[in-house]
Amino acid sequence: MSFSNLAIRTVIFSIITNAVLAASKFLAGIFGNSYALIADGIESTVDIFASFLVLLGLKYAERPADENHPYGHGKAEPLITFVVVVFLIISAFTIAWQAIKNIQTPHALPASWTLYVLGGIILWKEISYQIVMSRSKKLKSSSLKAEAWHHRADAITSVAAFIGISVAIFGGEGFEVADDYAALVACGFILYNCYGIFRPALSEVMDENNFSELTQEIREISQKVEGIEGTEKCFVRKAGMTYHVDLHAHVRGDLTVTEGHDIAHKLKDTLRKEIPELGNVLIHIEPS
Repeated sequence: MSFSNLAIRTVIFSIITNAVLAASKFLAGIFGNSYALIADGIESTVDIFASFLVLLGLKYAERPADENHPYGHGKAEPLITFVVVVFLIISAFTIAWQAIKNIQTPHALPASWTLYVLGGIILWKEISYQIVMSRSKKLKSSSLKAEAWHHRADAITSVAAFIGISVAIFGGEGFEVADDYAALVACGFILYNCYGIFRPALSEVMDENNFSELTQEIREISQKVEGIEGTEKCFVRKAGMTYHVDLHAHVRGDLTVTEGHDIAHKLKDTLRKEIPELGNVLIHIEPS
């Protein structure tokens, strides 16, 4: 299975998961008299729309290079990540607004069985986070990382709701708003993690050259290519799940232009074979 197909399947998995859980939360919240669960369901619903955006972004990013986009369409992925972060922020403020509203509105205690529903949701959401995050690391995808954090953020709000409902149930009358205060704490954590998702995507859009491990791997492979006597500058840019490289390589100064050209092509072919995620590789030959 190709990297892009694996990424798309991962997002479809998230969409189905969020749809089932959103329905479960709304039903449990309505029949179990839990405003925290209803707010949790709102976040899952927002996550569904965000996942659709990620899916569209990944499909657009995998389009091949063309005349107007010689480096491909990979930059669409971090741009979609920005939108996903906005959805996360909206989710946090929506939950906070609902929690504050509930604090000001007297309401009955939630049903004790809602804790079992939340326990299952928390477990499944954490499993979903681990699955999506492992694939985001494998594919080096910023949008999948954001998608993983949607699952973790959902799990966090569910944990907060679990704690709040537990306090409300065991505390009894006068503790009805405990789950709402817990939801406010969860919102702060979600907003904090938005920066952790946003910063790598911004780095990708700004073409920051911070891929030291990949750079070292490129240099080591280059040294093994016949005719290459060393490397100098090595710039790496990330676009979606692809890396573009500008490399200065040293060859003997007495070689002809044709010989230097052939060595450069050999080096380029070797790098792309050894590191499949490399896209465009520009080799600049310098005499040693």
